[in-house]
Amino acid sequence: MSTVSHAMTLPVLFDHFGCAVSALSGVLAARGRRLDLFGVLVLALVTAFGGGSLRDMLVGDGAVAWLRSPEIFTTVCVTAITAFVLCRWWAPPSSLLLVADALALGFFAVVGTRKGLSHEFAPSVSIALGVITGVAGGIIRDTLTGQVPLVFRQDTYFYATAAMFGGIVYWLLSVPLGDDRATWIAVTAAIVLRLGAIRYRLALPEFKSNDVA
Repeated sequence: MSTVSHAMTLPVLFDHFGCAVSALSGVLAARGRRLDLFGVLVLALVTAFGGGSLRDMLVGDGAVAWLRSPEIFTTVCVTAITAFVLCRWWAPPSSLLLVADALALGFFAVVGTRKGLSHEFAPSVSIALGVITGVAGGIIRDTLTGQVPLVFRQDTYFYATAAMFGGIVYWLLSVPLGDDRATWIAVTAAIVLRLGAIRYRLALPEFKSNDVA
């Protein structure tokens, strides 16, 4: 009985943590842009819920997840308000946004892949859903703040790649190791790859043309 309960609560735990970290990245992205508290809350909400909402609409899963779970909405609001207050008195290092974004990316990518597989979609489709869940919120956040979305920048450093890697690891390990263990390993793998790529400036080859204008 306890095993079933634990398995059922793990996705909820991931949703809360992933949304909280995403909200934090939204608040950090708002620094220096002269937004009031309402503007910061909006940015935190779209960052936290953008990817999951798009995923649920693509899956056709009825109401998006956060509408059915007001507790997650509360988690995001409390995180955003707390971060807003703290950041008014403390200047966080610039690297904190990248770390927060990497944590959210890893959690959301695996959650999205799990959801796709639970709906019996093909593994490739499920992994794509994981990537969408991981990167869409950041794309909306960067667009609203007038930035080129992180996933499209030349110095991306394995952004969507890390999300895809986490989804692949989960898919490969979920049967032999079980959902919970595979989830932890996959999330860790995605986060480590993303942070390692940032640290060592690893990136996919750039598409260059030899044509001369």
